[in-house]
Amino acid sequence: MINTKPIRAITLDLDDTLWPVWPTIRQADSALQAWLKEHAPHTAVLYSDSNVTQRIRSNVNQKLSHLAHDLSALRLESIRQALLEAGEDTHLAEPAFEVFFSARQQVTFFEDALPALESLSAKFPLIALSNGNADIHRVGIGHFFQSSISARDCGFAKPDPRIFWQAAQYLKLQPHEILHVGDDAQLDILGARKAGLDCVWLNRDANDWAHHPEDIPAQVSNLTDLVNHLLA
Repeated sequence: MINTKPIRAITLDLDDTLWPVWPTIRQADSALQAWLKEHAPHTAVLYSDSNVTQRIRSNVNQKLSHLAHDLSALRLESIRQALLEAGEDTHLAEPAFEVFFSARQQVTFFEDALPALESLSAKFPLIALSNGNADIHRVGIGHFFQSSISARDCGFAKPDPRIFWQAAQYLKLQPHEILHVGDDAQLDILGARKAGLDCVWLNRDANDWAHHPEDIPAQVSNLTDLVNHLLA
């Protein structure tokens, strides 16, 4: 059961909570590939080989491990490295990344997402809290949120408790007065608990709880059920 009494604000994950992320990423990769075919054809050939792109990304992730919280920086550098390997102009990395990034904002919401945001934002201050690089304003939901805190902006990613504490600081609330809602059992739920927030696991696929049995959180299968619990 969700204890609604102390809740004064809600933090919400974005990817796989409000929309499925991997169809969005595949769409963005396709947009990038089409752009590369026109502007950097040799790089496009490299990018068409998943083994090559995986190698480049792994190398970049290792080289820039201090930027693990910044997915945009890692993606930009991966594009730059691919251009370099292909012998093409590395200055194309920035416009190529913008093509990817723009397409990455073209999300398809879960059916329950927008009605839930409208209902929840009418009663609670909402903060977007994400490790990803979706922009709530470019996605079209910025008006529902008081702020958006990303791992890139604050320098640490979930489950690091500091990203949750930053939300609490922004809201001028104690962590226990905030409810965090997200789909990832480790990043969202264990992270929020470590930071002192209450939490609800959005478990759309009825996954088993893989952590300590005594730590099973309150959970809902969709955001409509969350709204019904919180606003009843």
